[in-house]
Amino acid sequence: MLEVSIEQFGYDQQEQLLGPLKFHLEAGEHLAILGESGSGKSTLLHLIYGLMDLQSGHIQWKGDPVLGPKDQLVPGAPYMKLVAQEANVMPYTTVNENIQEHFSRRNPEQEATRTEQLLELLDLVPFAKQKVKSLSGGQKQRVAIAKALALVPEILLLDEPFAHIDEFRRSRLRRLLYNYLKQEGITCITATHDANEALSFADKVLILEAGSVSFYGPPQELYKNVSSAYQAGFFGEINALEDGRYLFPHQLVAVSEPADFSATVHASYFKGSHYLIHAKNGPQEYFFNASDALESGTQIHLKIQD
Repeated sequence: MLEVSIEQFGYDQQEQLLGPLKFHLEAGEHLAILGESGSGKSTLLHLIYGLMDLQSGHIQWKGDPVLGPKDQLVPGAPYMKLVAQEANVMPYTTVNENIQEHFSRRNPEQEATRTEQLLELLDLVPFAKQKVKSLSGGQKQRVAIAKALALVPEILLLDEPFAHIDEFRRSRLRRLLYNYLKQEGITCITATHDANEALSFADKVLILEAGSVSFYGPPQELYKNVSSAYQAGFFGEINALEDGRYLFPHQLVAVSEPADFSATVHASYFKGSHYLIHAKNGPQEYFFNASDALESGTQIHLKIQD
């Protein structure tokens, strides 16, 4: 398994950026790291990959330490691949040539088959013979992922891998990629801002807050037990109650008789399958779902769904 234990880490003796932080991941599992900008997500991926030396703590894969620049000439663990936010691609060669960069050329047929498989997986078939410099940012990201998968790494580290990819294509690509990684038994760690991605595809979620662990565990446990405003912020609109509880909009329902809360409708937002209703009672805000829009100023009663 991958074992990460970081007591503290900072750049050039500056203020501590990461730590204390500890987690483990079994081979073939998918971990999603959630955190706001500056929380240390990218730095954590770089440490796991071995691009920087850990000052205090240890990182191990299958019982062996992950070595940093002090201990190996070429930084980066050979059995891992990191796809950073800035795509590591060769702009003046074709998509095919990028994917095949590290092939041995000893088995052309097998390597050609592998290339075709990755082109299909990442929706890159139409661009196979096109130079990468002419591609969009999202297309370059997909080339970088295909290139990282070419030699089948044991661990794939993805830093905001779908940030520049259009929404209509993103959902399908995520399904294809993460299902493929599961089938191949490739361990995956994804740094993301997207809580929906973490809930849908991750085996475990780690929330970073100021460099430390705010939550670590299965996504189902996170969703059912949001325990802070910071955690709640990743899920969009949420009800932060005065007693410290956090409820999602679907957990409140409008009823005709006095119930748990009373409020006044402030606005209705069309969401396609439903309306998100924003209501207020003094400083307390409520969000709940309804099949129809409610007129602003309407007095309502809200009940907590069991």
